[in-house]
Amino acid sequence: MTPELRQRLLALDASSLTDVDKSLRVLDAGLRPIAPGRKLAGVARTVRCREDFLTVIKGLDESRAGEVLVIDTGSSTRAVLGELFSIEAQRRGLAGIIVDGPVRDVRTIASLDIPVYARSYCPCAGTTMKLMETQVPVQCGGVVIEPGDILVGDDDGVVAVSAKEIDGLLAGAADIQVKEAELRQRMASGENLIAMLNFHEHSAAVARGEPSALAFKLDD
Repeated sequence: MTPELRQRLLALDASSLTDVDKSLRVLDAGLRPIAPGRKLAGVARTVRCREDFLTVIKGLDESRAGEVLVIDTGSSTRAVLGELFSIEAQRRGLAGIIVDGPVRDVRTIASLDIPVYARSYCPCAGTTMKLMETQVPVQCGGVVIEPGDILVGDDDGVVAVSAKEIDGLLAGAADIQVKEAELRQRMASGENLIAMLNFHEHSAAVARGEPSALAFKLDD
């Protein structure tokens, strides 16, 4: 991922991408940021493990700046990531970590600048005796994540986009955010939100069974 693309993604909300294409892969709501307010945008580096974090060390060792470590724990019940791995990930310049399973040391992780998402917490760490796969397709948040997929996340959740899809989404997502910013500004000045949407026309078309789409009417 180029620095220019990452900056464009960091300026976009995850919701804006899904507003452009509702078929995008969205990681399920059980994966939550340990600390709110962090923005995630980077390329997936995948890890598969279970009740053991040796492969997480391998994935971290192989990682490069700008990547997001995506860890499929195979429904593990013990933590596979803690403060030391998170600090190392931040030192390496990783864009984030997503753990579909438990982590620990959440107080320290929450104090870091790197965004970390997890499904649960557990004070007990897994073992270090199983070396499994890295850079393979993994299950994370109920969807398949491929190595090299682009991940964008914020407090609303995480969206996964293939490298082929991303160019077709950027302009539309940016346009949505510009229009929503104008809506907020006009509402703050006392304007009626419903009047700035084609709500009545769209509802009538839906009732008649005609094709239609809800849209902004900001040029009126």
